[in-house]
Amino acid sequence: MKPSNVAETFPVSKNVAEMQMSSTLKAGQTAANLRERGYDVIDLTLGEPDFPTPEFIKEYAWEGLERGFTKYTPTAGLKTFQESIADFYAEEFGAHFSPQQIIATDGGKQALFNAACTLLNEGDEILIPKPYWVTFPEIVKFCGATSVFIETEETDFILTSEQVKNSLTDKTKLLIINSPNNPTGRVIPADEMHKIVEVCAERNVYVLTDECYLFFAYPPSEVFTSAALPEDLRRFVCVAGSFSKTYAMTGWRIGYTIANDEWTKQMTKLQSHSTSHPTSFVQYACARAMENHVGSKAAVNSMLAEYERRKDWLIPALQSIEGFKCAVPEGAFYAFVDVREMLGERFKTSADVAEILLKEAHTVVTDGEGFGASGFLRISYATSLENLQNAVERIKTVLEIHVN
Repeated sequence: MKPSNVAETFPVSKNVAEMQMSSTLKAGQTAANLRERGYDVIDLTLGEPDFPTPEFIKEYAWEGLERGFTKYTPTAGLKTFQESIADFYAEEFGAHFSPQQIIATDGGKQALFNAACTLLNEGDEILIPKPYWVTFPEIVKFCGATSVFIETEETDFILTSEQVKNSLTDKTKLLIINSPNNPTGRVIPADEMHKIVEVCAERNVYVLTDECYLFFAYPPSEVFTSAALPEDLRRFVCVAGSFSKTYAMTGWRIGYTIANDEWTKQMTKLQSHSTSHPTSFVQYACARAMENHVGSKAAVNSMLAEYERRKDWLIPALQSIEGFKCAVPEGAFYAFVDVREMLGERFKTSADVAEILLKEAHTVVTDGEGFGASGFLRISYATSLENLQNAVERIKTVLEIHVN
């Protein structure tokens, strides 16, 4: 019998077939593949801190292992994990909620999937501001719902309550927000965030806030969490948090949600049939880190200061490249570069620009198409200043050849 083509015959489910591979992870894999082939590659794709996990958190993990935290935990997580998150938010933000409203998840992505999958149905409309993190519309597709995008370029990529109000329909079920934003680095002011949730609450629309870059807001931008909203508004909100970026713990796969009692109950039920819970000794380490408020804040502030130093060098350097336009990010660790002035006969799309940089500069950046922003490139500065300086030099050299 002639072997069949598995790619053509595998009966993939409709929900998964309609999803796209993560463009950021795909770009990162491209960089890894080139490196394996012996190329000197500079990877500016992944939003992964280049810092090691703080030593005291590693020590807490060893402590957890030695104390026997190697067994199942409750689906929603260790009680100490839940309590430490609640206590931290109370101390840091004056936000008060029950530890039972917290679920420990396997990274921020599971937090987002849990929230969406327990709320959305076919026919629901979900508001997503553009540019967006690549996974948001894919989660919506998986749930069988419909993404409705809000254009924000006219407000410098900062979502406003007026834009949300004008986008609401009778089918709107959920608004997904990410601030500080990936890919733009923009930060929604606290008072505007309050107004946005008010607008949604008035129409019984829920809000899912991805706060994985919560502490990476550069002064004078304010660090704000929707968990600190008044109770009458917060009952419409699910906060998706993560340790990945904040504490350079991407590989540890640990996050959490903060939501009302019923939403939390349903997410716990869903998680009980998927991952059960995050790794037990990782939960222990995170709980101890949250209890060590001084040490945790010092570690975060140290990383933030270095990101700011890189930003302060990188943005002017990118702005000096002919055809590149780049606003100063207010948070996270991304430069969002407008290359539309370069498009024409030589470069038809921003993907063409990214391709040239890949092939000739061996510098990997992410095309904006995956973020709903064709004509832009996302450049991650979660890498050393030396790498950034070398990358800019390579980019300048290659583009001078092709533009002039």
